[in-house]
Amino acid sequence: MPLYKLIKPNSHTAIYIWKIEESLTDLFKDIYLNERSKARVANMQSELHQRGFLSVRHLLIEAGLSDADLYYNEYGKPLLKSGKHISISHSYYFSTIAISDDDIGIDIEKVREKITCIQHKFVNTDFDSLSDENLIKQLTVIWGAKEAMYKIYPYGGLSFRENIAINPFLFKNKRSSGRVIFKDWHKFYDINFLFLEDADTFACVYAMPQKS
Repeated sequence: MPLYKLIKPNSHTAIYIWKIEESLTDLFKDIYLNERSKARVANMQSELHQRGFLSVRHLLIEAGLSDADLYYNEYGKPLLKSGKHISISHSYYFSTIAISDDDIGIDIEKVREKITCIQHKFVNTDFDSLSDENLIKQLTVIWGAKEAMYKIYPYGGLSFRENIAINPFLFKNKRSSGRVIFKDWHKFYDINFLFLEDADTFACVYAMPQKS
C-alpha cells in the first residue's frame, strides 16, 4: 500500500497523499482505532467514506503517528497531541494529510461539472476573479483553497463567500494567495495546488500562512 505522493513544501511541513485501491477489509488491517473512531466508521453509511477514513489512519502511520495521536476540538478541527498542526481530506479514491509546525489546511476535490451549480454559494465576484481558463477546474481550485483556509480557522462559522477570498491564478503557476477576514481574525495565506491523475480529475489544494 504505497504512497501516491509525498510533498515537502518546507523543512517542517509534509503532505502525504494516498490513492485508495485497497478493499475495506485490507484497510482495517494493521491500524489502531480508538473507540471514537470505531464508532464513526460503524456509523458511516457509505463504504467510500469508510475507506477514506481508514486510509487516513494509514497515512498517519506513514507520518510516524497513529489514531491515538489525533483528537478534535469542539468545532471538529483535528489536532495532534504533539502540538503540531494537521489537516485531513479525502475524496472518492484519494486521501491526504498535511502536518506542519505552522497552521496548514488541505483539501482534495474531484473535478466535476456540477460545481458550477453551486458557484454562487462560494464565489464572490467583488473579490474572487475568474480567468479565461477552464471554468470547472478554476472553481474546483477556488473551492479547495477556501476549504483549506476554512480548516485552518479553529472556531467554525465562516462564510466561504463573505469571509474567505482567493486572488487570481493561472494553472501553470500552481499557486495563488488568499485571506480570511472574520471578526478579529485577519490572516493571509499562500495557496498551492496540483492536479492528480492524467486527466486532471482531482485537485489537491493546500494553504499555509504567508511569511512577512
